[in-house]
Amino acid sequence: QLNEQGLNVSLYWKNSDPRKYVNIVPTSGISGEGIPDLLQLMVKLTQTMMSDRLMYVDSTECTVLEVKTMEGLGTTVDCILVNGKLKEGDRIVVCGMSGPIVTRIKALKTPMAMRESRVKGQLMDHKEIRAAMGVRIVAPGLEHAVAGTSMFVITPEDDEEELKDAVMEDMADIFSKVDKGGEGVCVQASTLGSLEALLTFLSSPEVNIPVSGINIGAVHKKDVMRANVMNEKHAKKYACILAFDVPVNKEAREMSEELGVKIFMADIIYHLFDQFGAYVKQFKAAEQEAARFIAVFPCVIKVLPTCIFNKKDPIVLGVEITEGIAKVGCPICVPTKDGIELGRIASMELNHKAVDTARAGVSVAMKIEPGNATEQSRMYGRHFDFNDALVSRITRESIDALKSHFQDEMTKDDWRLVIKLKKTFMIT
Repeated sequence: QLNEQGLNVSLYWKNSDPRKYVNIVPTSGISGEGIPDLLQLMVKLTQTMMSDRLMYVDSTECTVLEVKTMEGLGTTVDCILVNGKLKEGDRIVVCGMSGPIVTRIKALKTPMAMRESRVKGQLMDHKEIRAAMGVRIVAPGLEHAVAGTSMFVITPEDDEEELKDAVMEDMADIFSKVDKGGEGVCVQASTLGSLEALLTFLSSPEVNIPVSGINIGAVHKKDVMRANVMNEKHAKKYACILAFDVPVNKEAREMSEELGVKIFMADIIYHLFDQFGAYVKQFKAAEQEAARFIAVFPCVIKVLPTCIFNKKDPIVLGVEITEGIAKVGCPICVPTKDGIELGRIASMELNHKAVDTARAGVSVAMKIEPGNATEQSRMYGRHFDFNDALVSRITRESIDALKSHFQDEMTKDDWRLVIKLKKTFMIT
């Protein structure tokens, strides 16, 4: 297929002339097979075909690969030293979640010869390390260091403030997507790259999930406490942590259950979004159910004089919804008769089928049940008749509930009717 696209390719072990044929390295995304071959080929081609462009530079160039806590050493960082050198006692500046971290190197450690740094074993101490090499740095104050960012050595000739600004440039774009003072979810990822990818996804127009806090690494108790701030702000919907490809320790899980903070875990961004989306729908439905008795939808109802089925307790009438939306549970009153209250809509029938909602232009049979002794005395023909329009009895609390929980069910015409009824009932 690649040959059909005009590319001359060959399996790397059969390629006799890399200048004429592009090397292909078979790899597996499941087992990882082929990755060592790919790395070996990259090193070989770099050293054989780019040797003139490879040179050692004295200026230190170092990248933090991983931040981990080691027994007996505290928090350490695994770095790759690309250029320059590191010495024990050097002052360094590292990018941190809360700002630049300035500290001093206590120890430089590397694994024993022919050993991999991720395999537990005895480490060798060094007074000085020269590029290019992987090294574990032991220094105080590295708890909030960010993996995937640059690290600089502060020399007497350097401006420390400039280096602090330079080291935080990697995080500038990420911090721009976080509103620390507002409402939003907390996001945790395993690396800076995955955190950046997740934030970009969450801030896209299709998703649009606000973020109030970020962190890199496993979820701990302090992360749960930070997410719990949303509960204190009465924004319970956002009292959750989106944990992308990171573990959650036992104490954090127990605290989250105690404080009511949700933790969503996934290794794929889209799965994380699906989990949070399902949670938001469930949360919104519960909020709407709780606010359904408070929220009163605006409606104006015309009584059909030929369809009077029961005049009193309960009042059963044939009506036409002239404006707005009538719902079961809606309190009904008569503004033209000093605003007397008749009760609440108990049920509605359309073509002999029960319905919960009726919009403008629909005619239904409506049953209005009284809620107290005064409403029980209301009678069609004595207190009101077909010349009087029936309307829903809205209040300031009901309008606020509509704004908070039922925006998507309200049309522009419905809001215009709310404004009209506000004037009728003199609501400020």
